[in-house]
Amino acid sequence: MRYVAAYCLAALSGSSPSAKDIQKVLSSVGVDCDAAKAKKVVSELGDKNLEELITEGMSKLGSMPVGGGGTGAAPAAAGSAAAPALEQKKEEKVEEPEEESDDDMGFGLFD
Repeated sequence: MRYVAAYCLAALSGSSPSAKDIQKVLSSVGVDCDAAKAKKVVSELGDKNLEELITEGMSKLGSMPVGGGGTGAAPAAAGSAAAPALEQKKEEKVEEPEEESDDDMGFGLFD
């Protein structure tokens, strides 16, 4: 992942990054660079439009399951909508029931 991130940073300069550019970015933050991995990233991404890849990846990211056993974005949205509902229920339970009036002074009609 760090190689792809370094490629993206190097691509911000406007030119097509090389393996040496990736190595330069990684070494600037104290990370060792494996030349074979850097070459692999350059060979895979070199002829593609980076902005289109990012846009495509973002659309795929929305369909990934995110815990809870559901699939897609709908369960995630339902889960986030359910959180306030649970919070309201907790608040309702916290409220103490109203005490009965003391008009009858504790004596019932049929005691």
